[in-house]
Amino acid sequence: MNAPGLFLIASLLMLAMFGALYFVCAKIKNFGFVDVAWSYGFAVVALLFAFLGGGWVPRRLLIAAMVAAWSVRLGTYLFVRVRGHHPVEDGRYNALRESWKENLALKFFAFFEFQALLVVAFSVPFLLACMNPAPHIAPVEWLGVALWCIAIAGESTADRQMKQFKTAPENKGKVCQSGLWHYSRHPNYFFESLVWWAYFLFALGSPLGWTTFFCPLLMLWFLFRVTGIPLTEEQAVRSKGDAYREYQRTTSAFVPWFRKA
Repeated sequence: MNAPGLFLIASLLMLAMFGALYFVCAKIKNFGFVDVAWSYGFAVVALLFAFLGGGWVPRRLLIAAMVAAWSVRLGTYLFVRVRGHHPVEDGRYNALRESWKENLALKFFAFFEFQALLVVAFSVPFLLACMNPAPHIAPVEWLGVALWCIAIAGESTADRQMKQFKTAPENKGKVCQSGLWHYSRHPNYFFESLVWWAYFLFALGSPLGWTTFFCPLLMLWFLFRVTGIPLTEEQAVRSKGDAYREYQRTTSAFVPWFRKA
């Protein structure tokens, strides 16, 4: 199957999946599960591309394994977190409820479908790799694999450290400043961005792979301007007040670095 056909199938599949999820989330009154679906969706799309793509099989298997491992780990982490808080909804979606009071259902449905299309758009590097017939893994692709390993290790470590901090009763209401969180307010987001630079590097080994440069840049835009750092920090300031403001003053927002005095 050619690339446009695969892209169309993936788009229809994700639109159907997220559309169905919207009605489930509306029924249980918790839209936070869309984050879980967004993460798991990449594994579904990558496996679809690997199964139907016409490229060299070892490359298809390699990129599918990378995406599936990242997708399932992140999706499961988010599922445990969202389910643990249910029926309390993530503060970001409470904020959206407040700002979308008029036509709330329609706006959230459109939001879910937009997330579905984003999954497919971000999956273009996987599509190009799965269509690449070159019978070898290029050096730039191995570089992408190496960066992916670093990114996955960093992101999983940050998530584990935050989970351990939150599960300790004595830390209730406090700001996590241990481990990677001592050097960055959002180390999970930093390593998440590296995951997308890794996928971009892997795609560079395929024809037109350079066009996927938009993926890591778009991810950075989302993290810095949309649903990442801004909403997360607004919620943190509301819940932790001056303690989090001091954390903002002394600690790098993104790239892990030494703290200010």
